[in-house]
Amino acid sequence: MIITGGKLERTTLLDLRALYLLLSCKSGELLVQQWRKQNKNKSIAQYSVEKKKQYKDKYLAKHNAVFDQLDLVTYEEVVKLPMSDPAFQRKTLVLLGAHGVGRRHIKNTLIAKHPDQYAYPIPHTTRQPRADEENGRNYFFVSHDEMMADIAANEYLEYGTHEDAMYGTKLDTIRKIHQEGKMAILDVEPQALKVLRTAEFSPYVVFIAAPALQNIADFDGSLERLAKESDMLRHAYGHYFDLTIINNDIDETITALESAIEHVQTTPQWIPVSWVY
Repeated sequence: MIITGGKLERTTLLDLRALYLLLSCKSGELLVQQWRKQNKNKSIAQYSVEKKKQYKDKYLAKHNAVFDQLDLVTYEEVVKLPMSDPAFQRKTLVLLGAHGVGRRHIKNTLIAKHPDQYAYPIPHTTRQPRADEENGRNYFFVSHDEMMADIAANEYLEYGTHEDAMYGTKLDTIRKIHQEGKMAILDVEPQALKVLRTAEFSPYVVFIAAPALQNIADFDGSLERLAKESDMLRHAYGHYFDLTIINNDIDETITALESAIEHVQTTPQWIPVSWVY
């Protein structure tokens, strides 16, 4: 099921809905943070519908280097651009959603099917490389001091710790993908939109919503927890979604996403004025 993100022209956005979002965004963000703190000891795999393979998210403790310096605006002026306008193209596919909703699988599938079209930024880490690892292939290996200096210089989109090592996504790795003529795919925390929603990164923001609970067995309550986090994210950040896809079936979700990206690349689009002027 697909729900397209609505956009209104210019000052028509300044209505009661905008005022409501302005007041509720902060509280919604706090609700999401509180919910995740209460469930921080649960494995990410607990929130996966298939739960075939358990893994640990290296970015459970995600941070954003400029999070406290920027604000996500609730109202902004928009303009409709024709597809032929050379001043704009979508450069970044941002997948948002609750932990365990399937974003990683979607990202990996798109890159495997379309390696000439999509790529994922290679993360940086302070851990030592293993015997079979090559610098710049799966990770960029850097010293702790170097990474801390780059974080202080606001060169990271996100960073976090896992087993005494730091991991992060550097902004230059996203820029490199753009320079290669590909669309960067990011499965990030919604706070990263504070950095990404600019002309430089020109994101297409897709929310992968949790599946409907009807007709699905939920023996341990994991699907209900997934649905609650999904609703909290939608409440706090829904006005930034270009598209929402309810992940009732992973293959159908990927097909719908492929069609949506093709459509957005071939039709006029509503975008923030600041992205082109």
